[in-house]
Amino acid sequence: MSATTLALLLAACGSGGGNAGSTDAAFVEQGKSIFRFDTFGDETKWTDTLRMHEVIASAVDPLTGLSVGLKVDAQALPAEVVQGIQMGTVDLSSPATTIALLKLDAVVGLKGTVETVGGKDRLVRVGTTCALCHSTVDDSFAPGIGKRLDGWPNRDLDPGAIIALSPAIDAATKAVLRTWGKGKYDPRFNQDGINGPQVIPPAFGLQGIDRITTTGDGADIAYWNRYVAVTQMGGHGRFTDARIGVDVKNGDDDLVTSKLPALQAYQLSLPAPTPPAGSFDAAAAQRGKVVFEGPGRCARCHSGPEFTDANLRLHAPSEVVSEPEPSGAPGYASRSATKQYRTAPLRGVWQHPPYFHNGSAPTLEAVVRTYDARKGLALSESQMHDLVEYLKSL
Repeated sequence: MSATTLALLLAACGSGGGNAGSTDAAFVEQGKSIFRFDTFGDETKWTDTLRMHEVIASAVDPLTGLSVGLKVDAQALPAEVVQGIQMGTVDLSSPATTIALLKLDAVVGLKGTVETVGGKDRLVRVGTTCALCHSTVDDSFAPGIGKRLDGWPNRDLDPGAIIALSPAIDAATKAVLRTWGKGKYDPRFNQDGINGPQVIPPAFGLQGIDRITTTGDGADIAYWNRYVAVTQMGGHGRFTDARIGVDVKNGDDDLVTSKLPALQAYQLSLPAPTPPAGSFDAAAAQRGKVVFEGPGRCARCHSGPEFTDANLRLHAPSEVVSEPEPSGAPGYASRSATKQYRTAPLRGVWQHPPYFHNGSAPTLEAVVRTYDARKGLALSESQMHDLVEYLKSL
């Protein structure tokens, strides 16, 4: 290993632990490529086991893909394809068009290997990347087609419905997967067999926050990246954590570990998005700040510049208002390593409804009303309104 490579790895990991990130532009750019395009070898799962390449080739046209939340990167489309879509000469009801988009690396979060045989493109392998769940697009070209927004949770994505298309999955499992719905995924289901889907979380605004998951299981993003890459995506490598009884090894090689520092550096470079102009009442938000810090008691836990005390402590399930789970499953914390919950950071909270780890609050107003009722805050209607406007301003 060269001295330069070693220095970059140390910078990405941070000298003091936690989420201290590298500021080296080339290293961050490497992480961006990993985030968008690296499958960690998970084609073994999605192609060899689940046979999703067959499903795509036979039944997933672009219109179907968009209907289950897949996104298309407009910046990856050649001018002639853009013109063809605009003029209606590109057939969006043909799976062959999906294969063409995969060949262009234009389907966000999917990586396809396409071979041309006898003048016809054939999808021979397909895998997934981090961007499938943790990126969306700005819809600047059409709904579901636009510029990438990395780190934004894809709350239109229906992972359960997509996975259930596999011919290799039994009917009982398919029935469970189809209950998840858009924007939700259960990252423990294939480990503990419990069905309790969680909302797909944002991957932005994590700089300086050590506990980056709902339950704070790992001290940095790399812990969760390894967990997802190996146990969920099916990437080649190993994840083990005796606290949750998980020990998974895929393949005889490791295509994950060396990529974690750069991947983490890129994720830490993603800022929380600022609220769109005119999206909140500024005067009401100022009044709401007073409620937030006073009678609403929000600042007791949502403290500091990122509005979270996650670096200081975790909270027992009895302290939170998001349980019981709407699915009737055991509390998500009981399935975690810490058995507790992290206070969610609030920067960019306007962007990603529904709220709470399980999506049980559809709007920020529902969040405020839930807290008011379960914590006995006795806020007035005007105070709750102003508090919502303040949250929308963060």
